[in-house]
Amino acid sequence: MNRNTVLSKCSTPLESSITDIDNRTVKMIKFHHPKRETGKKIDELYQEFRDKPLGSASIGQAHYAVLKDGTKVVTKVQRPLIADMMRKDFVLLKKLGRVINTISDTDDDSEQMIDLVSVIDELEKVTNEELDFRIEAENTRFFKENCIADEEKITCPSVIDELTTERIFTMTFVDGYSIAKKERLMDDGYDPEEIGAVIPDNYLHQVLDVGTFHADPHQGNLMVSHGKPVWIDFGMIGRITEADVNMLQALILSLIDRDLDTLVNTIMSIGATSPKTDRNKLLEDADMMFDKYMNVTNLQELDLSTLLEEVTSLADKHHISLPGKYTMLVRSIATIEGVIEQLCPELNLFQMITDKLMERVKKNLDVKQELISAGKDVLGVSKKVAKMPELAYDALNGMVKGRMKMNLELISYDEILNKVNETTRNVILALFACVLFIGSCVLSSTDLKPQTPDGQPLIAAVGMVFSIALAIYTVRRMSKKK
Repeated sequence: MNRNTVLSKCSTPLESSITDIDNRTVKMIKFHHPKRETGKKIDELYQEFRDKPLGSASIGQAHYAVLKDGTKVVTKVQRPLIADMMRKDFVLLKKLGRVINTISDTDDDSEQMIDLVSVIDELEKVTNEELDFRIEAENTRFFKENCIADEEKITCPSVIDELTTERIFTMTFVDGYSIAKKERLMDDGYDPEEIGAVIPDNYLHQVLDVGTFHADPHQGNLMVSHGKPVWIDFGMIGRITEADVNMLQALILSLIDRDLDTLVNTIMSIGATSPKTDRNKLLEDADMMFDKYMNVTNLQELDLSTLLEEVTSLADKHHISLPGKYTMLVRSIATIEGVIEQLCPELNLFQMITDKLMERVKKNLDVKQELISAGKDVLGVSKKVAKMPELAYDALNGMVKGRMKMNLELISYDEILNKVNETTRNVILALFACVLFIGSCVLSSTDLKPQTPDGQPLIAAVGMVFSIALAIYTVRRMSKKK
């Protein structure tokens, strides 16, 4: 039976076995898939198209080709029927997940339930994105336009738009080899440390400046072409917001400063806490984690990925669910550290990211200094007073944890708790009245406009009247409660 007879028996040109990529299947992918996607024959699209793939994966395979204008490219082709097969697999996985969830719900002794259906839904979402090559193409375009600051130092392929669809993806060919081949780099006359230093610098630019980073930066996705690192394969891209970067900054700086409260507050802010989360116990375990690094005096001795993984484990232990983008970033950092260690072991990613964050902090402070004025000082005082309940709570927790080692739990003492809450409110009101009165007195000595007829700043006069009224009100409240 010849090839044409086989094809005529298929309901579509793409319905064939994908278990083994033999010559017949390769020809089908070559001559029918691009034609269906573009409406043109292979000879009309390419000057040369090699049947033997450069590499194969579960979803597709990549072929070297040359366009009519002489441009060397790689065309990534999706395997026939793979999308339908994976969709059917997910239907079965979801049914299995519902059964397991039902069984797990009856297990009262389970420490922490895992919603398998939600996990499978997330996996299906990621898989569907991988099956649509247009998403990878868009990621590649964005990465080249935004994440590559200097193409003389590091780069990535360009997308060939006219040969990119849902099932085929064409990009410029990278004439090089994996960055893992350190000996070949040296044989070609290149300095591995010089090349390696460029990679983390660009990676930190992706994370801290752009907020979009390569989520799978292993050695196979980093090539060297003519002495220049080249990023490839943008099927997995991580995205974080400016708020996420600020959280990461607070987390790392708290690790450096051994600021226990900031570390715990940041972990609880990044993730979603549960009723089982106990802040006091979290503080104790975080303190134990710090003790492991008490003798470290040099950032060069610290491993960033290990520290972040410990933070992740700490959150998991205390039932704090971290967002997927954070865990993706931690895995990505661990991978990039492995690449750096192989090329230039003297380079420390922790030191690099700390320097970048300190530059970021200084830059933000410079901008804020230009906005400071006398009026904003008054506003700042009121904000600090508003935060006093939270600060008092943290201070009490620190005292209990750090010195007394006492964990007090009140049950059925509602009346006592109400009295404590009422007293706390009265104290806060009294403090606020005092701060406002003192601030108004200070402002009275200034020349702020507008002013009262006797030459006193209006804002100072209003502040004094309000502070006195508030003080009288607070005294009456306290008198009534006695």
